[in-house]
Amino acid sequence: MGSSSVAEDRPAGVGPVVPTVLPPWHDQDGGGTRITGVRCILTAPEGVTLVIVRIDTDVPGLYGLGCATFTQRAHTVASAVTEYLAPALIGRDPADVTDIWQSLHADPYWRSGPVLNNALSGVDMALWDIKGKQLGVPVWQLLGGRCRTEVPAYTRAGGRDAAHLADEVQRVVDSGFLHVRCDVGPRAAGEAGGSSPVAAQAWDPADYVRTIPEVLRHVRDVVGTEVELIHDVHQRVPPHLAGRLAQELEACRLFYLEDVVATEDVDWLAAVREATSTPLAIGELFTNPREYVPLIRDRLLDFIRCHVSAIGGITPAWRLAGMCELFGVQTAWHGPKDVSPVGQAANLALDVASPSFGIQEYHPFSEAAREIFPGTATARGGALTISDAPGLGVDLDERVAARYPAAPVTPNWHWARLRRIDGAVQLR
Repeated sequence: MGSSSVAEDRPAGVGPVVPTVLPPWHDQDGGGTRITGVRCILTAPEGVTLVIVRIDTDVPGLYGLGCATFTQRAHTVASAVTEYLAPALIGRDPADVTDIWQSLHADPYWRSGPVLNNALSGVDMALWDIKGKQLGVPVWQLLGGRCRTEVPAYTRAGGRDAAHLADEVQRVVDSGFLHVRCDVGPRAAGEAGGSSPVAAQAWDPADYVRTIPEVLRHVRDVVGTEVELIHDVHQRVPPHLAGRLAQELEACRLFYLEDVVATEDVDWLAAVREATSTPLAIGELFTNPREYVPLIRDRLLDFIRCHVSAIGGITPAWRLAGMCELFGVQTAWHGPKDVSPVGQAANLALDVASPSFGIQEYHPFSEAAREIFPGTATARGGALTISDAPGLGVDLDERVAARYPAAPVTPNWHWARLRRIDGAVQLR
């Protein structure tokens, strides 16, 4: 048990400003497993820089891997891990996952934010990985065991226009998926696709709201009613158009409409909810689990689109999944290619064990990525198989990773390039 000590030279009657208390992980006899090293491995097998945290212990061969990928600020996250988190971890018992998460979360005083949360996530996932390996069980067993034998997933189809998109959706369906995200436009990323003559260079929200329902109705007519369609607005319409868009899309019978309002405009969700029966999903840009609380509590969304590493890893995500279960909201963890195979494995552990699971976004990783990360999950028949390997079940071959070095630090202007037809930056 911990004990308090009182400074002997303190004046009589004056209490300690900060009492000295032994933390719960203090081990006076020096026994138990200890963390001996923390480092980052950066690699880019698909052109996107992935950040992996590796935590080593004093037990030979026992280490854990975690995903800390914030690809737009990858090197900054790596610095946060090695310069700030690593010194606080050396000598700790890796079994104390929750206490470590709480202490690292509180340490910077200004909490949360995508850089520190992704750094914390890499540590958190690696600790869960170690715990599973120590006990010889997969992480999903540590979360209470399996609720399902496979994880239904969706992947994306992108097209230049309605006809091309319908063909691409059908191709994905023919490969076994019954849930497909539909993107249309010059970059096929949900940011464009309107009929405006400047649509390829600029963004016209009103034109998009007029035309995208027609595109998706065409896709629905081609693929039929048994295929579940998803569309991501990427927060690119102003709030006053969001309700109209959701209403117009009712005829398309979407599985859900994602990010119809910007993160800054979530107070508009109540009005959107009232205007439509289209299921709503939001949240991939949230960086604090508490941002979801009012939306879940007031049932303003049907699915949470949470980027697990952006909120700090498995520990907070598991709590969030529990809250979703209480309010009838389902999870749809973010899973694009900048979620590494390690991060994908963390998503799957949550999916397998959570009653609130809804659907899992899936990116089919390249052969190069699979060579770097043995154990990477594979989709068969539109669902992901469940690994019984201890921990997260994914390893990392550093010799192969070195063949795909991370890009140097350069600005990422992908989203800033999107501008309205008057030249202003398009935020929403």
